[in-house]
Amino acid sequence: MAVLFFFHAASLRALPITTTHSDSLTGERARLLTGEVIVALSNLQEGVTGIEGQIYIAAPPKKVWEVITDFKNHKNFVPNIIDSDIISDNGIEIVMFEKGKSRMFIFSKEVYIKMKVWGEGLTRLRFQQITGDFKVYQGEWTLVDYPQGAGTFLTYRAEVKPDFYAPQFAVRNVQNRDCPLMMIAMKKQAELNHAKSLPSEKE
Repeated sequence: MAVLFFFHAASLRALPITTTHSDSLTGERARLLTGEVIVALSNLQEGVTGIEGQIYIAAPPKKVWEVITDFKNHKNFVPNIIDSDIISDNGIEIVMFEKGKSRMFIFSKEVYIKMKVWGEGLTRLRFQQITGDFKVYQGEWTLVDYPQGAGTFLTYRAEVKPDFYAPQFAVRNVQNRDCPLMMIAMKKQAELNHAKSLPSEKE
């Protein structure tokens, strides 16, 4: 299960951000432009798994932002999310929850996460679990505008450790399977919403 979300930045371990000028393409970004989803996993200290997913979305950052912050509707288009909603919103931070079903081998488990979420509009959205089924669940989404393609490079970074027994290799397998599905779901929804917002040829 890959969910979105968060606390104050001071409470998070620093997650490195790589800033690249949008008019220069690294080999990685060239791969993303071909439609590839890039996922990297790492074993961190104390059994924490690090996840980074990247994708290119043919929609502007505004449309991508609207999708990743559409917490009420994640259950309708993100795989493995069976319920999601906003609990409170004070204009600065949102408290929300998501329930998901995570499969591991032949077993499945429902997972609940309540999180605080805040961000820097259209560029970065951070998240951290308040209560739930993880010892560690924190991270961020970052959006980089790519004007040449009228699109957005979207990156998801997270640090995850379940609060139930799950070998780290199994957590890696689940994230390696579910992270691309989540990224593709965000891409499809953002591109669909963007297409709907464009003037029709008849107009």
